[in-house]
Amino acid sequence: MKKIAILSAVCTLLASPSFADFQWKDSEGKHLDLFHDGQPVARYVYEAIDESSKERREETYKPFCHIYQWWSKDQFLTKGPGGKYTHHRGIYYGFSRVSYTDADGKTHGKIDTWHCRDAHQIHRKFTKQEAGKSSAAITSEIDWIDNEGNAFAVESRTMTFSRKNKDIVVDFTSTLTPKVPEVQLDGDPQHAGFQFRANNEVNDSTKNATYYIRPVTGVGERGKTINWSGKNDTEATRDLPWKAMCVSVGGKTYTIAYLDSPDNPKPARFSERDYGRFGSYFVATVTPEDPLTVNYRLIIRMGEMEPEEIEKWSKEFVAN
Repeated sequence: MKKIAILSAVCTLLASPSFADFQWKDSEGKHLDLFHDGQPVARYVYEAIDESSKERREETYKPFCHIYQWWSKDQFLTKGPGGKYTHHRGIYYGFSRVSYTDADGKTHGKIDTWHCRDAHQIHRKFTKQEAGKSSAAITSEIDWIDNEGNAFAVESRTMTFSRKNKDIVVDFTSTLTPKVPEVQLDGDPQHAGFQFRANNEVNDSTKNATYYIRPVTGVGERGKTINWSGKNDTEATRDLPWKAMCVSVGGKTYTIAYLDSPDNPKPARFSERDYGRFGSYFVATVTPEDPLTVNYRLIIRMGEMEPEEIEKWSKEFVAN
């Protein structure tokens, strides 16, 4: 009987969440940390906006996701509040020029869910939180708030994390549903869309080491960027299936591959900066009857990548 009891206890421990490959740990009301085999992987920051001071408001005006540096307990690969362009935060999503039409036909404009000077985004609740052997996922319900404090749309943001060999794979799916008859999303390549921002160390110390890998132009020069503009509307800057950025953080080289779904709105106009921010944006009109769903994938590696392998991943992402 004693042997049976011991075996039962061992089985219970092995089945407990602490022995799962992935595990979430919640600092309630602040952030949710993801661990893989005991090592921190990501932190979803969801603290509700705090209007008690200008500084606290700036720290809390939108949810975002950090990625940890490899084998670090407290250092991030990504940037949080502060630093160059405080509104750049890890993995994030928003638009600098939003307007909407209310039920009375009145237009409300100059709503900025990117810089969040007056508008903001606020996490309301988690509708999914899962962790297992092969992946982990959360779904965050987020209200988009206008300049007067009114929620004009609700976003369901799902982030799924998995491993591909030693790489971290982050799948980002967002569905934005207006609470008003119509929402117009707009901005520009530098201030809208789905974006990734590396640690502020890149801006302060290592920007000359940053380089980009692109489908058309291949591996770029260090410190050199190519951005979409009305005068540079080409296959090198628009509707790219993928792009990758290589940066130096914490004395290590990291590469982030950004995969764009062909089902996302087009044209998708891309931007990149030597200080470690890149991504794309689009223009869209959204209604309650036709919500906007977008899908992106990030593959993050400590080390460098080759264009051929990113192309392969892009095709796999599209096929799935």
